[in-house]
Amino acid sequence: MNDVATYILRISCPDEKGLIYRITQILFERQLNIVGNDEFVDTQRQHFFMRAEFAGACDLDELRAELQQALPAARIELDQPRRRAVVVLATSESHCLGDLLLRHAYGELQAEIRAVISNRAELGSLARRFELPFHWVSSEGLSREEHEAALFEVVDAYTPEYLVLAKYMRILTPDFVARYHSRIINIHHSFLPAFVGASPYRQAFARGVKIIGATAHFVDENLDQGPIIAQSVIPVAHTHSASDMAQAGRDVEKVVLARALKLVFEDRVFVSGNRTIIFD
Repeated sequence: MNDVATYILRISCPDEKGLIYRITQILFERQLNIVGNDEFVDTQRQHFFMRAEFAGACDLDELRAELQQALPAARIELDQPRRRAVVVLATSESHCLGDLLLRHAYGELQAEIRAVISNRAELGSLARRFELPFHWVSSEGLSREEHEAALFEVVDAYTPEYLVLAKYMRILTPDFVARYHSRIINIHHSFLPAFVGASPYRQAFARGVKIIGATAHFVDENLDQGPIIAQSVIPVAHTHSASDMAQAGRDVEKVVLARALKLVFEDRVFVSGNRTIIFD
């Protein structure tokens, strides 16, 4: 028995009556079988979101055109499930990068990691263990703009769909972020919006918090304020030092980043303003 092709349809548009009927009627008339479907209406914005998985034989361009004609105000994305081209940026901490490389090696990420880039040299040996290209793009003696110009040259050679900041400890300029708009995913070592910026575990220790966490989010022009994709927390006690918190936090960071990438690469995340709609 031949495998039946599967597809993912994503639609976002102003809400109105009859949207689901119009969409599913088109799929039905083309003898396509819906195997999974989620919808959500943001009542504050009066905006409709839908993610459907369907199976069958179809011409994607023709189907896309028919859907667009039926829903002229909609943003329509239609594709088959596939691995995403990714470049990972990291600085010197190995835990998130190592976790991603291991998951990648065993096919757990819906991604093709094409290269690892760092502003430090330490992680080169780790990348090479997984037989991946490693580029040390030093920022020493360069302005931020000069350094990012060098980054552009290296990154663009790999034509990535997404950049993953796996503990990349440099603040990106608005120009850099705009170049990869909604395509940069960062792991932040705290439960945002608390403890923005550097040394969050020291900040948490100073405040005597009882939980610590991690946040994966899209990067925008505002520091650590982009749309949130995934978060998690673990309990801590007064017996934990700032160092203890940092050690525990590293385990959370790995899990949260991997979870966020799975959601994004499986086309389960819609960005709506500074929020995300996630069909899990």
